[in-house]
Amino acid sequence: MAPGIPGAVAGVDDERFPEWRPFVDAVQHRGPDAGTWCEAWTVRDIVIHQAGNAEELARVLGAHLEGEPVGTRGFEEREAPLRALGDADLWEALTDRMATLNRVAVAADEVSADTDVAWTGRTMKVPWFAEHMREELVLHGWDITGDPDLPTALLAALAEPWMTTHSVLAVGRPLLAKGAKQLAPGEQIDARLRVAGTDDVVVSADADGTTIALEDPDGPATLETDAAARVLLLWGRRPANPARICSRVGPEALGRVRRLLSGYCSAATETCRLSSFDRPARRSRWC
Repeated sequence: MAPGIPGAVAGVDDERFPEWRPFVDAVQHRGPDAGTWCEAWTVRDIVIHQAGNAEELARVLGAHLEGEPVGTRGFEEREAPLRALGDADLWEALTDRMATLNRVAVAADEVSADTDVAWTGRTMKVPWFAEHMREELVLHGWDITGDPDLPTALLAALAEPWMTTHSVLAVGRPLLAKGAKQLAPGEQIDARLRVAGTDDVVVSADADGTTIALEDPDGPATLETDAAARVLLLWGRRPANPARICSRVGPEALGRVRRLLSGYCSAATETCRLSSFDRPARRSRWC
């Protein structure tokens, strides 16, 4: 277990962010330089990314609450200062920014849940800001541990309906942007990702754009899986056991869908490479 972390969860409400402590636990058991399942990212890179996420979610939502809206900064702008920090200061920055986001989310409880707030070229409902951080904690917790060692709380969260709903409604088309860039001229992809007893996730992509939606099951599915694996697929991840994904559409059609579902992890690779190699020398533990 890496030292210096156990007391660093103060200021974050376990009920509002139930995935925070399990994420901390996942980080605790690995050093900053340990690799992860997200391409080119180490655990340190994930901590940088999470600190930047918490900071930006709090900054944008807080500015809206104060009546002075601000634009969303890109990953590089908000993460560059964090890459310059040593490990102990970086961890302090993450916990500080999570506590700030917690305070802003509490203040946002006084605002109508239907209020739209501008975020990265789209809008999100006010409650989605805290929910988005929860989703980030789940997904990047999985990146750190993979399936076998994922804390029970994060494993359960992956399969919860809100994870799929948030991915489709609050994030939506950006999840398909990376894969859509790989389409050949005139190529179109339409797919239904099915989990028994739930709505299908229906994705479509062609030269004119992409769509993603929740719809009633209808006709044959492109692939069938479980709820947790479907969330991983939407975000460009792959469950450790490939047998969790079943399909009869053939390798060409299934391959095209899998390429479309490249997710944010692949899209952020260049940022990941910068944060992996352009940073100060440091010790190999969180201390």
